[in-house]
Amino acid sequence: MSNTKFHFECRSCGNKIDGFKEWFAHGQKCSKCGKSNIYTIYNTDKEKLKELVASDVKPDSLWHYFDFLPLNDAKNIVSDGEGVSPIQQWHFLEKFAKQQYGLNLKVFVNRNDYSPGTGTFKDKGGTLIASVLKEQGVKEYVVASTGNTANAVALYLAKAGISASIFVPQDALSENFVHIGSLGQKVYFVKGDYAYAKKIAAEYAKKHGLLISLGNLDPLRLEAKKTTAFEIIRQLGKMPDVYIQAVSGGTAPLALEKAFVDFGDTGILGDIPKMIFIQGHYCAPQVDAWNKAKETNFPEGWEMDYPIYDNPKVYVPTIATGNPGLYPQLAKLVKRTNGEYYAVHEETSIDVARLVAYEKAAKIGPASAIAILGFFEALKNNALKDGQSVFINIGEGVGRAISFLEDVSYTLEEISSVEDTKRFDREQYREFVWKPFKK
Repeated sequence: MSNTKFHFECRSCGNKIDGFKEWFAHGQKCSKCGKSNIYTIYNTDKEKLKELVASDVKPDSLWHYFDFLPLNDAKNIVSDGEGVSPIQQWHFLEKFAKQQYGLNLKVFVNRNDYSPGTGTFKDKGGTLIASVLKEQGVKEYVVASTGNTANAVALYLAKAGISASIFVPQDALSENFVHIGSLGQKVYFVKGDYAYAKKIAAEYAKKHGLLISLGNLDPLRLEAKKTTAFEIIRQLGKMPDVYIQAVSGGTAPLALEKAFVDFGDTGILGDIPKMIFIQGHYCAPQVDAWNKAKETNFPEGWEMDYPIYDNPKVYVPTIATGNPGLYPQLAKLVKRTNGEYYAVHEETSIDVARLVAYEKAAKIGPASAIAILGFFEALKNNALKDGQSVFINIGEGVGRAISFLEDVSYTLEEISSVEDTKRFDREQYREFVWKPFKK
């Protein structure tokens, strides 16, 4: 093969594909079987990862892991310093677990809201997509998204001088697509849900002969997000016992699994964590399917039995996917790791965001709040054990969810004169922000 750094292998028929040039030439499908599910295989010595994840290494971006990313020439990198956001230990959550449940836990949170691109973990995919398209000379790209992916792709493609046509569903937060439009990228506001937006985007790409994001199993997204596993090892020294994340499609957990597939035989990553996935209660098809499977003791073919919800009305649209095409793979990952699925009340994300802002002076977005809610839900359901370490992968900051931030704000008081005021001590709000979570 002419591409010496990496190649793809079709997971359906085993056909080997010589990199993106061949992959794109065949419409992002295997030339033999026509399927789009491929694995990226690297020729780099796996042991080199040990050097890259050493604790004394201070990378500038996820491109620190260039040898294990599908780009041939570093001169094509389009980066904003993303992918190495700090992982913080949140002691206030540990204290809560000890006081309310008698558990000694270590709780770590991945601060993707610090990403210098768009303040989300979607920046990891954005930088790789832009870099590969630049290397391959691609000038146009099509994406359907509820918001975060769209913003990341729009930004990084703008940096690369590549045109992006973005299709967003009608329930997407307006703050999301105005950012895209301000970059000079095209936004199509689709009158329908996310599934319908994806359908229109695919028709548009076919009509004009353009490349389109393949979604959650796209190697451009999967390979970028697997670097989360590398960063966990670099920053924490070991894998956590439990991994919690809010899921819409589910690329990040599958990317994490991909890292273990690639490096499991080296012992560098250790054991894969127990996976706990969270959805909002207005649109929780994966949770509903999982609960049904548990009740029926996981009969043969259980992972293929999942509902599809059309046009769900939700409070947190970022994580609302009514047709969970990746559920079969995600659910098997949850079962294999003795994990769980939980649905949480979406409006309670307001309470979580208030709590986090109070305790950490951190303004997190609604999807991130859903992930933190997952921690509280796991505690209530005895899914966490004494002595465990817990990693919460929060997705985004609040920069593109101003309406959510307005709901979170709670200290405004109208006055007519100074006589209507009194001395203020923020400590008076401590009981207020904690009340929704205490027994």
